[in-house]
Amino acid sequence: MSMKVDKEAFYRRAKRLYSTWKGGDGEWGKVDAVVCAVGVDEEVVYAKSTALQTWLLGYELTDTVIVFAKESMTFLASKKKIEFLRQLEGVGGADKGVPALKLLTRDKDDKDKKNFAKLVDTIKESNKGKTLGVFARDKFPGSFMDLWRDALKPEGFETVDLTTQFGYLMAPKEESEVHTIKKAALLSSDIFDKYLKDHIADIIDGDKKKSHSRVSKDIEDQIQNKDNKLLSGLDKSNIDMCYPPIIQSGGNYKLKFSVVSDKENLHFGAIICSFGIRYKSYCSNLVRTFLVDPSQDVQDVYSYLVTLEELILSKLKDGVKLSDVYNAAMDNVKKEKPELMDKISKNFGFCMGIEFREPALVIGPNCDRKAKAGMVFNINVGVTGLSNKDAKDSKGKNVALFIGDTVEVKSDENAVVLTPAKKKAKKVSFILKDVDSEDEKENKDNNAEIDPQMFGRGRRSAVLDQKLRTDSTMEAKRKQHQRDLLEKMNAAALKRLQDGDQGGEKVKMRKAPVSYKTPGLLPKESEVKELKIYVDKKYETVILPIFGVPVPFHIATIKNISTSKEGDYTYLRINFFHPGASVGRDEPRYPNPEATFLKEVTYKSTNIKEPGEIAAPSSNLDTAFRLIKEIQKKFKTREAEEKEKADLVEQDQLIISSNKGNPRLKDLYIRPNIVQKRLSGILEAHTNGFRYTSIRGDKVDIMYNNIKHALFQPCDGEMIILLHFNLKNPIMFGKKKQQDVQFYTEVGEITTDLGKHQHMHDRDDLAAEQAERELRQKLKQAFKGFCEKVESTTKGALEFDSPFRELGFQGVPHRETVLLLPTSSALCNLTSWPPFVCTLEDVELVHFERVQLSLKNFDMVFIFKDYNRKVAMVTSIPMTMLDHVKEWLNSCDIKYTEGIQSLNWTKVMKTIVDDPEGFFESGGWNFLDPESGSEEEDGDSEEEDENFELSGEDDGSDFSESDDDFSEDSNLSDEENYSEELDSDESSGKDWSDLEAEAAESDRNRSEDEDDRHRKSSKHGKSSKHSSSFSKSPKKGSSSKHGSSKHSSSKHGSSKHGSSRTPDKKSKSHDRDRDRGDKRKRDRSGSSHHKSPKKSRR
Repeated sequence: MSMKVDKEAFYRRAKRLYSTWKGGDGEWGKVDAVVCAVGVDEEVVYAKSTALQTWLLGYELTDTVIVFAKESMTFLASKKKIEFLRQLEGVGGADKGVPALKLLTRDKDDKDKKNFAKLVDTIKESNKGKTLGVFARDKFPGSFMDLWRDALKPEGFETVDLTTQFGYLMAPKEESEVHTIKKAALLSSDIFDKYLKDHIADIIDGDKKKSHSRVSKDIEDQIQNKDNKLLSGLDKSNIDMCYPPIIQSGGNYKLKFSVVSDKENLHFGAIICSFGIRYKSYCSNLVRTFLVDPSQDVQDVYSYLVTLEELILSKLKDGVKLSDVYNAAMDNVKKEKPELMDKISKNFGFCMGIEFREPALVIGPNCDRKAKAGMVFNINVGVTGLSNKDAKDSKGKNVALFIGDTVEVKSDENAVVLTPAKKKAKKVSFILKDVDSEDEKENKDNNAEIDPQMFGRGRRSAVLDQKLRTDSTMEAKRKQHQRDLLEKMNAAALKRLQDGDQGGEKVKMRKAPVSYKTPGLLPKESEVKELKIYVDKKYETVILPIFGVPVPFHIATIKNISTSKEGDYTYLRINFFHPGASVGRDEPRYPNPEATFLKEVTYKSTNIKEPGEIAAPSSNLDTAFRLIKEIQKKFKTREAEEKEKADLVEQDQLIISSNKGNPRLKDLYIRPNIVQKRLSGILEAHTNGFRYTSIRGDKVDIMYNNIKHALFQPCDGEMIILLHFNLKNPIMFGKKKQQDVQFYTEVGEITTDLGKHQHMHDRDDLAAEQAERELRQKLKQAFKGFCEKVESTTKGALEFDSPFRELGFQGVPHRETVLLLPTSSALCNLTSWPPFVCTLEDVELVHFERVQLSLKNFDMVFIFKDYNRKVAMVTSIPMTMLDHVKEWLNSCDIKYTEGIQSLNWTKVMKTIVDDPEGFFESGGWNFLDPESGSEEEDGDSEEEDENFELSGEDDGSDFSESDDDFSEDSNLSDEENYSEELDSDESSGKDWSDLEAEAAESDRNRSEDEDDRHRKSSKHGKSSKHSSSFSKSPKKGSSSKHGSSKHSSSKHGSSKHGSSRTPDKKSKSHDRDRDRGDKRKRDRSGSSHHKSPKKSRR
């Protein structure tokens, strides 16, 4: 045989067996010998006898009998198996605490009678030789096993079942065993994350019909496919399933691992998936529940189960009774979710290893055995019988939830999860958004059936039909949602204001600089006594002679200094800081602004050197100028550094993990650079944070608890692949505060040589492209693996988010146009530097500026909940992306408004911060929303109509009679009315006949109104001078939002102000107007319907 046995492991484990036996506790003390007999049975997957063989030897040996006596270990097996076992001869013995090894080869001629007799004698010679320790449940079939049982019967040995004792003996795993189980658990997680999740998503997205049993078979095929990349790095011949994968959905749930997947199709509700990978005979297990369009109640229960599992992990420690773990979990259920007491699973898992389930070690109410370090448990938490009232069909009303993981018990810490597959609700939920509800679809079908205008003049284009029925419905929903958001936003902002949570930063008052605390510190230099300008470098002070007295001025009080030479004199001018000196800048705060301040001082000295003088007197001014400049420069540099560090939050100390398996990425560059030159380095994850070490030895530490957004951007469509950390509090490196830190590596040539001759089928180019594709794939897997390991290490405390490239849009957040990509929690651009990261949770409102059809771009302003914070702006977004951005913001529950003008946001925010209560009393952010005051506008228009009618009583006869003439020609203007009607929102769905009828009715009503006014005006004898003043309507083409005439009774009338010109002058004679031709009448028409279709069509 080419197989090898691990001798050290065999004797180490055999020693543990014999030392436990010699201890004589419980059932062990009753046993004189132990028998392990294994036959041939392909159907038996798990048995204690085969588990013992695997534990000792690493392999299962069929048709083999092992007798453990006090003085020997005897094996009876076939010739080949005995040759395999001979590797153990001469190694063991008393020096290893294990008795001698005896090997017996089977003799088929006498049916092993002599061998069986030797085994019986060995049993009799061991202690009293009366009691056998056996595995009662293991009854293997076959002739060899029958002969062995027949040989034991006449001897009348008493038997004691040691199944439980051996299970507890083998439960604590050695490091090598745990390592094997980890590989099995990681493969289970990979199958779930990289295959099953996508497979289920494809079925749901495609609305495919696929049975539970078929999905189960697909998972098994992944294991049997030896070319599967997920199996790389493993011994593929030793990979198997612990049990056939179990897929359940559609209301029929059984939270057991003995269930078989039925042939019912997947139901898109709660889908429970259970499976486990067995590697080198060691088991793992993973259970997850996919939620499709879950209700809030179901999500809450699921989230609670995840929390409950974490509680169990925290209680499952070395030396703790398993019943205590169960009771602690049930106490929590009783406290937090008492309604689940009858629905929760009867136990919370069991110990596993070579056998999938160890019955003696169950986390249940009756198991008082203690957990030991190294034990591996399958933790399962589930509930059944949940009712989902929001279900769309009967199958979805009954819901069950089930989650499970493979965990390792540690000695001094919480149990560690070995299956890092994500299980939070948002990671396993699928939200399906229907474009239209069933009611809307029904309405559309009904409208289609009863629409009589399918042909002829009444037929509209397909574009308008689609715009009317679908897009307008979605737009209406969006507008309604936005109105609700506006109300909630104003209420939340006002509450935040009343609670005092405005987040305003306190301005720290800086102490005024002091030159000398006591007069005794004043320098005793000769220059001071001689009343010369003296610069004291130690105390950063300039001593100036003023009125014969040396006066010290700290360098901080000097604003600037200048020198000039004019003729025979040198002038030194010193300007000081004083109130009002820095208008528009950050003016320093003065303790006593009412005091008298020195604004400037000028000194003059001659350049003429007198006989006997070493230097001209002006040299003192030149020296003072130079020294003051030097001290000023040093002081400003130090001040800038102190200002940078002033608001830094002290970070925790990084705890270095000595584990060699820490997640790490090599050959990464950091942005911003630590030094001017770009350096590569290694990013490694430790216990409570990351450490980046450059090749030069520079270190940058980033704590997990200081990371606001951890973003992973793959290299799809980019030349770099990166990890980006947006921090809660800035950190210092490179002598500057940094709020964003990025680690990246390049995946291709960022620059291309255009002079190089390239051919489409050039082999070198094709090979280079293929190499780049492989590099991209390799880097993507490395970065993704790093992120998953970090998430597993931090137990979900740090989660990496990736941008949604399909939701991206172009914009200018800083100086260049970039692709802005939304994530689940932020809007960001990470490729260009400086980066742009806007946290959606901090955003109060988004306002679109310069939204006009005539412009190609618009701007986007982010107003934050902290009104003291400066607004963020993204400019030059293509107008074609407006609806796309609106839809995205609406889906994120963020209120947006739009306007045609750019606002001065500094002044707007200052006004709000100065009087926030008054701002919200006057309507809050409603002033940005043009639709928020639509009802008020309608009321105002009604008042205007009333005012107009009152003023109409004063109008003369000329106006009313001319309108009579216009009404007579209403039929002539019907063609022209159509184009005007298309511009109104309310009539865009009408056909030709409706428009004609409404226009005619409008003109008739108008004619009647004008007749009434004419009669009233003639009755009261009023002059007609008001009519000429009223007839001056706005310029041609101006129209209101609703497109309704002020004085028209028809809902679908003309523009509020009138869209066509009125005559510049009106004749006082009514007869003169009647003599005009029909063409002249149309040209001079005062009706807003009389607009040429040619002019209105675009």
